[in-house]
Amino acid sequence: MLVMLSMRNLLTLLGLLLLAPLLVRSLNPSLNDDVLGLIVFKADIQDPKQQLASWNEDDDSPCGWYGIKCNPRSNRVTELTLDGLSLSGRIGRGLLQLQFLRKLSLSKNNLTGNVSPILLRLENLRIIDLSENGLSGPIPEDFFQQCGSLRAISLANNKFSGKIPGSLTSCSSLAIFNVSSNQFSGSLPSGIWSLNILRSLDLSSNLLEGEIPKGIDSMNNLRVINLSKNRLSGSVPAGIGSCLLLKYIDLSDNALSGFLPESMQKLSSCNHLNLRKNSLEGEVPNWLGELRNLENLDLSSNKFSGLVPHSIGNLQSLKMMNFSANGVTGNLPESLVNCTNLLALDFSQNSMTGDLPGWLFQSNLQHVSLSRTNTGIMDSPFSSSVGNSIQKLQVLDLSHNSLSGELRIGIRVLGDLQVLNLSRNSLVGNIPASIGEFKDLTVLDLSCNKLNGSIPLEIGGSISLKELRLEGNFLDGKIPTSIGNCSSLQALILAQNKLDGPVPVEMAKLTNLQDVDLSFNNLTGTLPKQLANLAHLYNFNISHNHLQGELPAGFFNTISPYSVSGNPSLCGSAANKSCPAVLPKPIVLNPNSTSEASSGVIAPNLSHKRIILSISSLIAIGAAAVIVIGVIAITVLNLRVRASASRSAAALALSAGDDFSRSPTTDANSGKLVMFSGEPDFSTGAHALLNKDCELGRGGFGAVYRTVLRDGQPVAIKKLTVSSLVKSQEDFEREVKKLGKVRHPNLVALEGYYWTPSLQLLISEFVSGGSLYKHLHEGSGANFLSWNERFNIILGTARSLAHLHQSNIIHYNIKSSNVLIDSSGEPKVGDYGLARLLPMLDRYVLSSKIQSALGYMAPEFACRTIKITEKCDVYGFGVLVLEVVTGKRPVEYMEDDVVVLCDMVRGALEEGKVEECVDGRLQGKFPVEEAVPVMKLGLICTSQVPSNRPDMGEVVKILELIRCPLDSPEELV
Repeated sequence: MLVMLSMRNLLTLLGLLLLAPLLVRSLNPSLNDDVLGLIVFKADIQDPKQQLASWNEDDDSPCGWYGIKCNPRSNRVTELTLDGLSLSGRIGRGLLQLQFLRKLSLSKNNLTGNVSPILLRLENLRIIDLSENGLSGPIPEDFFQQCGSLRAISLANNKFSGKIPGSLTSCSSLAIFNVSSNQFSGSLPSGIWSLNILRSLDLSSNLLEGEIPKGIDSMNNLRVINLSKNRLSGSVPAGIGSCLLLKYIDLSDNALSGFLPESMQKLSSCNHLNLRKNSLEGEVPNWLGELRNLENLDLSSNKFSGLVPHSIGNLQSLKMMNFSANGVTGNLPESLVNCTNLLALDFSQNSMTGDLPGWLFQSNLQHVSLSRTNTGIMDSPFSSSVGNSIQKLQVLDLSHNSLSGELRIGIRVLGDLQVLNLSRNSLVGNIPASIGEFKDLTVLDLSCNKLNGSIPLEIGGSISLKELRLEGNFLDGKIPTSIGNCSSLQALILAQNKLDGPVPVEMAKLTNLQDVDLSFNNLTGTLPKQLANLAHLYNFNISHNHLQGELPAGFFNTISPYSVSGNPSLCGSAANKSCPAVLPKPIVLNPNSTSEASSGVIAPNLSHKRIILSISSLIAIGAAAVIVIGVIAITVLNLRVRASASRSAAALALSAGDDFSRSPTTDANSGKLVMFSGEPDFSTGAHALLNKDCELGRGGFGAVYRTVLRDGQPVAIKKLTVSSLVKSQEDFEREVKKLGKVRHPNLVALEGYYWTPSLQLLISEFVSGGSLYKHLHEGSGANFLSWNERFNIILGTARSLAHLHQSNIIHYNIKSSNVLIDSSGEPKVGDYGLARLLPMLDRYVLSSKIQSALGYMAPEFACRTIKITEKCDVYGFGVLVLEVVTGKRPVEYMEDDVVVLCDMVRGALEEGKVEECVDGRLQGKFPVEEAVPVMKLGLICTSQVPSNRPDMGEVVKILELIRCPLDSPEELV
């Protein structure tokens, strides 16, 4: 018999069928609730490491499962510990079945969502640890109303926001409460001190504000209080001294003010007191000496004044003392000699006077900083008479003081030294050769003293040096070649001395160099070209020396003119002075040389090749020939050559068209060079291509080199490597001239071309800032692109593609390495339309030529029957958008997987986590209202169906709307 079911009845039936296995198991008395609850919990999470593979729903008991502990008598689950397993997903209701659970620990995973109050319905639960996950949102106000016998809860290192619920005061049994490193705001709950069982309270690294509530004197069990890195104001609570068991106090990085309460002298158990970066004032209290168990004392960056009390010497357990950046005066107290366990001492940036005490260098100190304390010295702390007394010293900073005398330093005295800063004193004499014996020294700063003599050759023995700063002295002689042995060197600052001689080529070995300043010396000679290979350089100042010759290529094309000023004989683009011509003018491009032509080299005219002379040269020769025998014959010859040159020029003018100026042409042994604006005026063109150092990069269509015109203007020359596929000369020139007419602020301008049957060159403007790819994937941590810069790059690139499409030009090869960044941060798209130079747009041939565009290529490239259109560019642009926003490559190869960027972002969008895809280097410094729509636009542009992708003109309008919404205040002004 057929029964007609309504839709509601049908859904109900389906639901019962799906739930039937669980219902059967729950009704079966042989199966406990723990198995059921854990299987349901597992269904809500992802387990990439398969650590929960042992959880089998067919088991009668979960007591043998990973991460589970049971009561041996009842076989019921009492502990669930799954820390650090990379679990993701949400914490579901399955845990409610674990009625005997006492400990729940899911820390160091990737769990998301919020936390439901239902967890606290587990009456036996004592410990909850959900720290170091991605949990977010506000915690409901009534969350803790049923906290029962909860003893410890940690929600640290998540993304919780809102206020700390006032219902927390209901947790009368709570001993540990940690919600540090979240985004909680508002004030502390007024009744928080009613939790008099509390032993540890950590609310650090949040956005809490207001005063610390009164009533802390009732916290008789409190051992740890950490309220650091918030916005708390007011004074330190007067009753804090009543918490006699306090061992750890951290109130640093707030806005606390006023005097320290005298009740704190009763905290004899305290071993850690950190009050740095507040506005606390008054004299350093004498009662500090009563805190005899103190190991760490930090009062830095406050407004304390007066003398350091003599009682400080009573702190014999003290290991770290920091009084820096206050208004402390007077001498260091002699009583500090009793602090025999002291390892670190920092009194920098105070107003102290007097000499350094002798005991300072007869202790176990490892870190001493007395910078800017105006102290002097009675005797050199490095003298051999000290013996082995300061062998353990690792960091010594005595900068900005009044130290005088000669620098005497021995490896026996300071064998473990890693940082030595004696800058801005009045030290005299030579730098001792013994400095080379310090194998662990990473920073040596002797700048702004009165040192003389030469830099010792032995400096090369300090193989761990990362920073060498000797500027502002009277050093002379040459920069030692042994500097090349300091392979870790990142900063070399030798400015404002009297150094002479050349810049040593050995500096090119320092592959980690970032900052070099050799300015205001007497250096001579040329800069070694090998310096162009230093990949991490961001500053190289050689101003005000006597250097000469051509600046190396690469990085030195981009440095500020200020960095090379004061060297009249230097030439190159940065010096704003062209170098003397290496080749005769005009240059002749030789297509017939077997080696040069095949490698794309512009060959100079050698003696066995015919020389094409300019008119001025012919006149000079003609004048000289008058004096030579055979005047008539030579005159006739000159007339013939001149006539031939005129016919060639006329033919070139005809072929180039009225829109372009032309270069002289040659006979059958040379090629054709055309510049679209003005005569070709190279200074080092051929020489540049012969020099591998001038190569800027390689792509699917060829290698790119940099050269300079005579007027100092740099240009980029692309040597096409598709010669066997290039169209005929007529078709090639027609397509190139079409590209040459395209002009847009965000397009690299094509300036000219060179043609022979076996060699083709494209001449373009030179863009100094490097490629977008390098900015995204190869830049240093401190120089990454801001959100505003990224948005401008995306918008500028979109505008350039829209302009190309309006000119009926398809790019075919859009990718981050083809987007260049100019000196003002604007994008310039290059390599557009090059595929049209091929005889036919065969997508398989094209794919083989642009394999580096993997990940950007639209899916229709794989099908012969679909026409390649502007929508291919839209797809590549969409991938580029996602690359710019996320900072990830289009395709990334992991150890066991391949991650496609489009798929990753699309998956995150479906899970509601697309915001997490934004480049982590931005650290939240981006507007979500812009970043998320931009990523969604990128996904739309990468639609698999070409017709679903917007036109580039529409993309530009959408981006402009994202940046300036119609209802924004700017639109209403």
